[in-house]
Amino acid sequence: MALLLGEIDHFTHKSANGNADWYRNNEAIEEEGFDNILFATEAVRVINEHDQSKPLFLYLAFTSPHTPFQAPKEYLERNSHIADESRRGYAAMISVMDDGIGRVVEALETRGMRENTLILFHSDNGGVVDAFFAGESDVKGKLPADNGPYRQDKGTTYEGGTRVAGLINWPGTIEPGSANGMMHVVDMYPTLAALADAELGKNKPLDGMDMWPMLGEGKPSPRTEIVYNIEPMTAAVRQGDWKLVWKTTLPPKVELFDLSKDRSETTNLADQNPEMVKKLQARVIELASQMSPPLIMQDAVRLLLHSDTVLPDVAEMFNVGD
Repeated sequence: MALLLGEIDHFTHKSANGNADWYRNNEAIEEEGFDNILFATEAVRVINEHDQSKPLFLYLAFTSPHTPFQAPKEYLERNSHIADESRRGYAAMISVMDDGIGRVVEALETRGMRENTLILFHSDNGGVVDAFFAGESDVKGKLPADNGPYRQDKGTTYEGGTRVAGLINWPGTIEPGSANGMMHVVDMYPTLAALADAELGKNKPLDGMDMWPMLGEGKPSPRTEIVYNIEPMTAAVRQGDWKLVWKTTLPPKVELFDLSKDRSETTNLADQNPEMVKKLQARVIELASQMSPPLIMQDAVRLLLHSDTVLPDVAEMFNVGD
């Protein structure tokens, strides 16, 4: 079961343009129900029907709490103490997800699989504060997400858009506690593959690394660098506690932050540390030289140069007749 966009109507499973976006085994289907409840139901079905003589990998991607902020009536009533309508819908969607995760854990316990199952949970980005990054949904007023002390939100390379909490649980194997070292989502694959004794010989060179020593053994993170994004007009990279945010569009802007002292990225130290700026910019250029040109930019240029110019109706442009 899958969908292509996160911001579909959670009840009708249609995107903002009215097209259905709901699939099973790559075939479009129609199905009634709130999407995030259906996701959990499908996950429970997979667990209940699983042949325990074989390994199980279950990828469960909830769309909660992506816009539009919708939830079944019972969940909205559960969060009726929240006055703001958007924030109430946001909280209700998280309640749906919480219940769904509970159903998955209960299914694992019922089938006697819980003690031999590693559960990994994380978000894909920081909360949306700017409506520009809310997708196709029509949102109004102040958005309900709050990224705490971290700057900005989803769609940016600042910490508010990229730093998220994660949880990993394996009863009897991972001791309760916290790990605060650097980790990137690309580390998930090699970490899980190493735990499963899976061979990686057929892969292309991986950017990720095995983080089990930090997660399972309490050792320091082996990662010293985070590449947030490299694009022709903007880039961000971190080495140690130093983070560079570089915007090359005119007028250009260079920002340098020491995240050990300034997690909110409020103080630009670029002028005081020109050598660090130079070092991180060189790393950005090195990475940029390895990448393929973004297809979306090629398409945009092609559209601009080879498409007929379309102007609105003159009466609409100049309000003729008003």
